[in-house]
Amino acid sequence: MDGLNMDYQLTLPAILKRAELLFGHKAIVSRLPDKSIQRYRYSDMAVRAKRLAVALKDLGVRPGDRVATLAWNHHQHLEAYFAIPAIGAVLHTMNLRFGHDDLAYAANDAEDRLLLVDASLLPLFEQLKSRVDFKHVIVMAGGDDVRPGFLGYEQLLASADEAGFQYQDIEEHQAAAMCYTSGTTGRPKGAVYSHRAMALHAMACAMAGSLAISESDTVLSAVPMFHINAWDLPFTAALAGANQVFPGSHLDPVSLLELLSTSRVTLTAGVPTVWLGVLQVLDKNPGVYDLSNLRAIVAGGSAAPLAMIKAFQERHGLRVVHAWGMTETTSITTLCNLPSDFRDAPVEDQYDYRAKQGTPLPFIEIRARGEAGLVPWDGQSMGELEVRGPWVVSRYHNAPPTDDRFTGDGWLKTGDIVTISARGCVNLCDRTKDLVKSGGEWISSVALENALMAHPAVAEAAVVAVPHPKWGERPFAAVVLKPDQIATEEELRRHLEPSFPKWWLPDAIEFIDEIPRTSAGKFRKSTLRERFHEYYVNAQPTVRTLLDV
Repeated sequence: MDGLNMDYQLTLPAILKRAELLFGHKAIVSRLPDKSIQRYRYSDMAVRAKRLAVALKDLGVRPGDRVATLAWNHHQHLEAYFAIPAIGAVLHTMNLRFGHDDLAYAANDAEDRLLLVDASLLPLFEQLKSRVDFKHVIVMAGGDDVRPGFLGYEQLLASADEAGFQYQDIEEHQAAAMCYTSGTTGRPKGAVYSHRAMALHAMACAMAGSLAISESDTVLSAVPMFHINAWDLPFTAALAGANQVFPGSHLDPVSLLELLSTSRVTLTAGVPTVWLGVLQVLDKNPGVYDLSNLRAIVAGGSAAPLAMIKAFQERHGLRVVHAWGMTETTSITTLCNLPSDFRDAPVEDQYDYRAKQGTPLPFIEIRARGEAGLVPWDGQSMGELEVRGPWVVSRYHNAPPTDDRFTGDGWLKTGDIVTISARGCVNLCDRTKDLVKSGGEWISSVALENALMAHPAVAEAAVVAVPHPKWGERPFAAVVLKPDQIATEEELRRHLEPSFPKWWLPDAIEFIDEIPRTSAGKFRKSTLRERFHEYYVNAQPTVRTLLDV
């Protein structure tokens, strides 16, 4: 016997319609490239999103077509977030922190037909254009004087009539958006999200036991909109009717603090490295910024240091909430809100709990698998975290149905080693692969090793993650030179520069006589990690990473 409910489709256009009808008066604030502030309302955003949708259709975009964005966090990007899925096309937010090769690969693998790009990122596009095939390139954010061969975003909207827009009957299982993960070896892999997955994820994030986002909130995402759709926060805030604040490309601590204070932000989110910088400014300038409205700072992308959580709470009265997720899980999947029965627990016990990654959101299931099978939820037994749920991908774009990242019974193998407490609280312990996670972004040690070993003087190279007090981890390279060959650290770094973003380059390159090996002949990276673990502890205070310059 079937239920007799209406078959209402869970889609992103339904969120847009709700925001326009119920919350049209609520504010959307953007910091523009020149640092000026642009303000308008959801009702204005909806009209402009509809005009963009009409313009994209006039340019030949059809349902199922992929439309890429290469842009920072601002109101025009938000309009694209809704306009592209509203016509049945697929939003592909390109990660501008990828290297040129990976960016071109992702655009071609996704078969992107059209690109919306910030004017400030046109130099990056120029490095790609000979290797990609966009039918049209539309310039946003500061692109008022558009060069020949490009289309201007504002001119495009001015030529379109929102009256030509009609909400389509989009099936909720259709693709709405896609992102490419850098958390894999080899080339990036595409995760494709359905309308249903993103709508359910937004609802779960808005719940009282989750981020508790409501109409009374003002949300600022310090997560770039090119990184897992800013953790879905723009959609969650629109669904709830919360004000939204977009920092543009100005993600430095002072700029963020100014916006958090002047816009009276109640909830913000970003990777721990962002909040470490904010903490340093707050410590040096007590009482300068009014953050009395800020009820939560959500930290994810990598483990937030316990010392940082304590410092925000004890020195500034600000609550840091740990989250965990990945590209394959449409971002936030577990969240660490303090349980009600912990509120009277000793403070140190509360901090110990808050340093973990938390419990799964509704409809997400978790388990951990060790060498002998599934491990018990005892808070001590370690295993690789596996997850499943309505916003977890079941395979990658253009990948065969069988993939070693998925179990035979359909769970995603995350690559993270965890313990799970008796009440389902996840605690990250280690990683199964040797990727380096720096500032919330992955760096492939294998790619760096292969490039180093392409140098004529290098016989062997191994790259390992070294703990860093600010960036979480940084890459460290151990190199064995060929007999009678000479190379310097600076020479090898110059050798790597053409192939990788600057922040990928190893902070240090150590020349050693021999790389330790396992019994199978593989590099024993654990030994190298132990050897170089205290590098930043013992380094002089003047030592700076490539991310600091």
